[in-house]
Amino acid sequence: MERLLALLVDDDVKITTLLSSYFEKEGFSVLVAHDGPGALAELEAKRPDIMVLDLMLPGMDGWEVCRQARRIGDVPIIMLTARDDEVDRLVGLEMGADDYVTKPFSPREVVVRAKVILRRTQGKAAEKEKENSVRVNGLTLDRDAFRAWYAESELELTPTEFRILDLLASSPGRVYSRMQIVEQVQGYAFEGYERTIDAHIKNLRRKLAEHSGELQLIQTVYGVGYKLAGENHA
Repeated sequence: MERLLALLVDDDVKITTLLSSYFEKEGFSVLVAHDGPGALAELEAKRPDIMVLDLMLPGMDGWEVCRQARRIGDVPIIMLTARDDEVDRLVGLEMGADDYVTKPFSPREVVVRAKVILRRTQGKAAEKEKENSVRVNGLTLDRDAFRAWYAESELELTPTEFRILDLLASSPGRVYSRMQIVEQVQGYAFEGYERTIDAHIKNLRRKLAEHSGELQLIQTVYGVGYKLAGENHA
């Protein structure tokens, strides 16, 4: 399993050495920078999973580093400062910091806070990925890219075919009438159009059959409509 990478930024070598030892004991790999430009260079080149950032850096302070870091990416940031000032904390959080620790601090607490933040942010990333993709019965749909695969083979779908397959795959086993499919896929319906769904379903079945063989993924429920076989594993 790949180790998480922490970027520790402080002009005090004793602090970065101490924090490095605690992060490494918890299974992290560690990068160290002692000024703002060095921190931004490491951030750009290595893309760490989390950054612990001292506010009072020489030349470029932690606020400016935080502001520029947000232009590079969304790395979680824990700010360190010797000043226990609410205004400083609020400014840091508004700049994009995720947490704030005042000196003197427990290095163990900093590591614990880092792990909590990473669990939260990684959980959000996983949830976003889940929302943007569907995996069911051998099918994978990427809603952002409008692409679909059966097993490892990409399906060449029209936008309408993709939307129909996405609708059926989002609730496998649920039966949709032709009119429901039209309303969900087109956003509106007019008389006679629901019959064109049969043609789209026929094309989808043909394209799926090229990769799934005799497996009938889209099933007809006579007198009602269509459904996708299988259970959702997203």
